[in-house]
Amino acid sequence: MEKGESSASTSEPDSDESRHPTAHHLTPPAGLTPDEFVSLVPSVMEHHTYLMGPGQCSSLLAQRVHAPPDAVWSVVRRFDKPQAYKHFIKSCAVKHPFHMAVGCTRDVNVISGLPAATSTERLDLLDDLRRVTGFSIIGGEHRLRNYRSVTTVHSFHHHDDDDDDKIYTVVLESYIVDVPDGNTEEDTRLFADTVVKLNLQKLASVTEGTNRDGDAKPHVR
Repeated sequence: MEKGESSASTSEPDSDESRHPTAHHLTPPAGLTPDEFVSLVPSVMEHHTYLMGPGQCSSLLAQRVHAPPDAVWSVVRRFDKPQAYKHFIKSCAVKHPFHMAVGCTRDVNVISGLPAATSTERLDLLDDLRRVTGFSIIGGEHRLRNYRSVTTVHSFHHHDDDDDDKIYTVVLESYIVDVPDGNTEEDTRLFADTVVKLNLQKLASVTEGTNRDGDAKPHVR
């Protein structure tokens, strides 16, 4: 298990009075029930809170996945294989020999048609026990400056009509990013939200399909 900052907000300087904490814990993201969100609030406050300054925007998105959390986490944790569920990625390269640990980097090539070509990204957080991971964009040809993201995977139980206790997963993903010159905060959030939402939907599709086939096995190392 590798750990970086326990909260996304701790990596921001707290001496700048122009910054303020995000309030993602106050508003449930689309797709969650009130009861689900209440149980997730402590995790949102710990992992999905950022100190946001002028010219930045932030968002929190959620995805319900009908697959066990270990199966979902086995895909999410693979910093070296983001293309397994992330749209718009043509290829991903890491230095060999590769050891997945906080501080390692990946070089991503983006498909054509987006306002980006390449992205160099650093793994900031990897906690296999609590199923938390996060990364920062530190270089490349793109417009997402100072982009940081955290993803958490959560287990839930559902009792169906047959009184069977079924396990499902909720994935939370948040980010903070600078608003590019010439863009509005609303435009920037809409673009980033769309990309994250499509990635989470594909994550659900991939893991649910694998789970139905009986091939979903947790990959811890």
